Amino acid sequence: MFKNVLEELLSEKGISQRKLSIEADIPATTISGWLTAGKLPDYNSIKKLAEYFDVTADYLLELKD
Repeated sequence: MFKNVLEELLSEKGISQRKLSIEADIPATTISGWLTAGKLPDYNSIKKLAEYFDVTADYLLELKD
């Protein structure tokens, strides 16, 4: 589930949702929606997250380990 992957990445990097919001230029409300409402990111957000966390889009979407 995307939410779990994002929580794991935040924990590994030791950052808050707010810091991710600022550094990756993603609205805090969007990140909150992913983590609490089960929403999924759009293409541009996946690209930003993949670059920020240095992972692939496939990893974020749990298509590959």
